[in-house]
Amino acid sequence: MSTNEQKAQQLIAEAEKKVSSRGFFGSLFGQRAANLFKMAKNWTQAGSAFCEAAALHLRSASRHDAATNYVDAANCYKKSDINESVNCLLKAIEIYTDMGRFTMAAKHHQTIAEMYETDAVDLERAVQHYEQAADYFRGEESNSSANKCLLKVAQYAAQLENYEKAIQIYQEVASSALESSLLKYSAKEYLFRAALCHLCVDVLNAQHALERYVQMYPAFQDSREYKLVKTLIEHIEEQNIEGYTDAVKDYDSISRLDQWYTTILLRIKKQLNESPDLR
Repeated sequence: MSTNEQKAQQLIAEAEKKVSSRGFFGSLFGQRAANLFKMAKNWTQAGSAFCEAAALHLRSASRHDAATNYVDAANCYKKSDINESVNCLLKAIEIYTDMGRFTMAAKHHQTIAEMYETDAVDLERAVQHYEQAADYFRGEESNSSANKCLLKVAQYAAQLENYEKAIQIYQEVASSALESSLLKYSAKEYLFRAALCHLCVDVLNAQHALERYVQMYPAFQDSREYKLVKTLIEHIEEQNIEGYTDAVKDYDSISRLDQWYTTILLRIKKQLNESPDLR
């Protein structure tokens, strides 16, 4: 045990002695202990000490300080135990929502979503927390932050083959972007993504969607994205797998397709391979 860890243990023992009569001072000892554990890189003990400090703050009705300590605990546990980190953030969120601090709650839901996205790789849970974050952001009129979260929901909904959900979100965000002269250009990407999701369902859906998207945003018709979808539809109707592959390669040679696009385009191609008569 390092010197910092020994000091931390002593502080925790002192904090426990002071709990009954001086909750506030006990919590200060707990925070000091947690910081010593952090210096020793003992993340689990640091997280535990911050949780104890948070509990003491709650006993003395210092809710904001308690929430802050739960977030501190979450940051420590993130390095050793993702589930415990999520639990601490959920405790902080409960306090913030009870206090009407919905923007703070939204940010922490977003953090949980990011952890499920990258550390735990649980996309369904990531989607749930991005949705909750978007809901709180929107309620606070933080529409830009809400849309960022919704785009993550759409991205993973499509990956999880929930195409209808992805389409609805991409269309909503595109419509929102078209209301702003600064964001209008980004609508092209969202309509392109929605159209590809339609192609995963069926060609007729995609054709009708393209017509609607041109009505929504006439400039979309002149884009390379629109022309690619139109070309892909023609190749699918002709059952021309080679033409489909070449069209995607041509587009990719100029505008690099990321992993999401590659996955969706390969799914469409696979459907064409497996059931060429289903259009």
